[in-house]
Order: sequence, then structure tokens, then C-alpha cells
Amino acid sequence: MSISITTTCRDLAELTPAAQLACRLLFQECVKVGIDDIFITETFRSQARQNYLYEQGRTRPGSKVTWTLISNHTSRRAWDIAVAPPRNLYDISTLSKVGAIAKKLGITWGGYWSSSNYDAPHFEIPTNWQAPTGYKLEGTVNIPSNSKMRVQLIVNDKEQALEGVNDGKLYRVQSGTFTTQAQANAAKQALARYNIANPDYVRIVQDGDKWRFITGSYKTQAVANNAISEMKHLGILVYAESILA
Repeated sequence: MSISITTTCRDLAELTPAAQLACRLLFQECVKVGIDDIFITETFRSQARQNYLYEQGRTRPGSKVTWTLISNHTSRRAWDIAVAPPRNLYDISTLSKVGAIAKKLGITWGGYWSSSNYDAPHFEIPTNWQAPTGYKLEGTVNIPSNSKMRVQLIVNDKEQALEGVNDGKLYRVQSGTFTTQAQANAAKQALARYNIANPDYVRIVQDGDKWRFITGSYKTQAVANNAISEMKHLGILVYAESILA
């Protein structure tokens, strides 16, 4: 993936599979104790971008951004977070709580580093990281990449309110219309990326001069509606409806 040195990458998919799991577990455990106002500010960095950030405050004007030229951002094993308003962007009370949770998960928090290397927004994993015994993903963890959204843990197939009553019918999700087929296909890819729907069962259909997608079937309307909620929360679409299969 080619990324400009001035562009911040906030895509969790750009991390290693282990780092993605670690990050999702961290956000899951945070939301379980009521910390839902944190969001990702950066994941992968190219070495060129790391060099660029290191130069700030040294050979380029501005405040110093990083203390090192060698970062696990470049090896796709690190991510940075921040705190949403009304708290301060790097509210140390919140970040300290997240850091304590990270420690239980075997995730390194930059807030525990020495004063010369101190980096409270920073989290990373070692190359041999594995999820500690007793910790696993309990559902879909929606991780915000901006301050306008909140962390969300959607526990699948466990809560009656989520599962809904099986009325013997099957339901699909039909999206609102997209201006181009490419936009509809991008939404379809997002459904796969966030494990909301199997792309093999998602159809792209033309509706006049616009396009929409229709998913495969869900066993209750509640599950279909929950999928719609996830899609909206992740910004995949603005409108969708559950329809009979």
C-alpha cells in the first residue's frame, strides 16, 4: 500500500493479524468497563513517514512528534489512540486506564516508558504476542477512527434482544442506493472486511441509474437490523432496510 508521508493511516487492516486482534481485544475490554470514547489516530507508517515525523522539531519547524526513527508502526505492530471530547485529546486519566488494561493483555503501553521516550497515546505488541488465556473476542468490536463515533461491542448470537424471535421467515438487508457501481462494490468489500456479511452472498443490483446491494439471508429480522446498525455505525451506508428473503 502506497501512503503519502504526510497522510495518517488509521486503517486497522494495515496492521498484522496479531496486532489487529490485540487492538480489538484492547478496545473490547475498554468498552466493557465503560471506556468508549477512545479512537484510533494512526496505525501503519512507512519508514519514509517515520523519518518525516522525526524531522519535525529537528530539521523541520514544529513541535517534536516522535523520539525515534525506529518504530513498530513501520512493522505494523503499533497503533496510537486519542480521547474524544469533551475530554482532552490525550487525557492522561483515560489513557492510564487503557494502559492498565493493555498490560493485562500483554500489550505494551508507551505511557510506561521512561520520561525521554514517554508516549502515552502509543500501544504495540511484540513479535510473539498471543492473546492471554481467558481473553477472546466476544463479538464484533467496532473501533472508531474519529472522535465523532464511540467504541461498540456487538455480542452476536448471545442476547435475545440481538437474536430476536425466529418467526420462520428469513430476512435480507437491502441498502439504499449508491451513485455508482464502484461505490456499491466498495460497500460490499467493507461488509467483508468487518465480517458483517459473507461477500459470496452479497449481490450488487442496478436500480435505475443507481446501484444497491442485497445481502444473503439472516434467520431473524433482529439480526438483519443489527447488521444494518453495524453498517451505519461504521459509515458504510446511511440507509438500509431489512426485507423478506
